Amino acid sequence: AGMHRLDVQLAQTPEQRQIGLMWRKDMPVHEGMLFVFEQATTQCFWMRNTLTALSTAFVEDDGTIVNLADMKPQTDDSHCSTKPVRFVLEMHQGWFAKKGFKAGNKLVGLPFKP
Repeated sequence: AGMHRLDVQLAQTPEQRQIGLMWRKDMPVHEGMLFVFEQATTQCFWMRNTLTALSTAFVEDDGTIVNLADMKPQTDDSHCSTKPVRFVLEMHQGWFAKKGFKAGNKLVGLPFKP
């Protein structure tokens, strides 16, 4: 992600995407989860059974961040992409803001296409 190296787990199957980061009590600051969907559509996320506050980036195929959302733990509030996307990156809440990321910035590396 720019000059910042991330270690992310991939959630590629429906079961992996459904479980996401639920039940995790801690997670190192440079780690997160990248949700990969088969096709671009409006993606919506909630935090049921997720114990850690997260920030979510909704990302286009080329790595462009469409929008960001801060999500409170253990809530069913829905947070959605403002455009169809195939990728959603979850990190600790505030990670994107602390690193200066906002909508329109690009993430680089696999799996994003130039």
